[in-house]
Amino acid sequence: MTDGTDGTGWARDAGLADAVLALADRVARADGVDAISGHVLDAVRTGAAAIRLGPGGSGCAVAMGGDPAEVAVDVAARGRGLGTALVRAAIDRQGAIWAYGDLPAARAVAARLGLVPTRVLLQMRRPLPVEPSGVAVPDGVRIRTFEPGRDEAAFLRVNARAFAAHPEQGRLDLAGLNEEMSQDWFDPAGFFLAVTDPGDRLLGFHWTKVHPRDHGAGGAGPVGEIYVLGVDPDAGVRGLGGVLADAGLRHLGAAGLTSVLLYVEGDNDRALRLYRRSGFTVHLTNVVYRPGPGGTAAATG
Repeated sequence: MTDGTDGTGWARDAGLADAVLALADRVARADGVDAISGHVLDAVRTGAAAIRLGPGGSGCAVAMGGDPAEVAVDVAARGRGLGTALVRAAIDRQGAIWAYGDLPAARAVAARLGLVPTRVLLQMRRPLPVEPSGVAVPDGVRIRTFEPGRDEAAFLRVNARAFAAHPEQGRLDLAGLNEEMSQDWFDPAGFFLAVTDPGDRLLGFHWTKVHPRDHGAGGAGPVGEIYVLGVDPDAGVRGLGGVLADAGLRHLGAAGLTSVLLYVEGDNDRALRLYRRSGFTVHLTNVVYRPGPGGTAAATG
């Protein structure tokens, strides 16, 4: 393992980015699942993430802040204990780990270390384009696109209210928003706002994203995403989530995309009903694992 700045085998070093990015790409192509999420890879590029690299770049664990760690292991290096060692190190450091796709190998390591699922994040998909929904924009509401330099504060206020209980999205601040807006994929033309008309008070939003490659389709692409869809709890407008979903889906379909995905908490019944009505079905199950009763010693030994 690479010795890190803290002497434990973890390093914050943008010089490791090429190895981690190459590994993540190989694993995603082999498994059809991104083992390391896009925002974590962005942090790897800038040196903001802590990395524990396996021998010859054959595996890695990545940690950001207090979030669950993420681990990737080359197919050729599996079955030799490397994945177990990296997961154990990740649990030691972060207390939890993501298993994207909850693949059999991940479940086997979790069982070996006494880890139990504590959060389920579903990836849902549907084909594009969408048929006309016939859903009318409610009276007193107008749909427009996000304007950088004008809408940041209003968006962050509504986002914080809409995702107050969400472990990641609800803590987005201006620095984080500016970082996302600086990415190559950001396109305000795909960032829809529902506002009062008149008044222009923000009621809800649908931020879409386009991925250049779709590892869930064997590396083909591009694929669209309902990146964030939220409605102010006090908006007082029935059906606004469906109207916003429809606006973004029609935009992605008009761009020539043939598929769209989204991520939703497995216990968010209200959102699941909305997305199922919009034609989405579950494609992948992503799980956060933590030490279970009697599992802490196994994970930290």
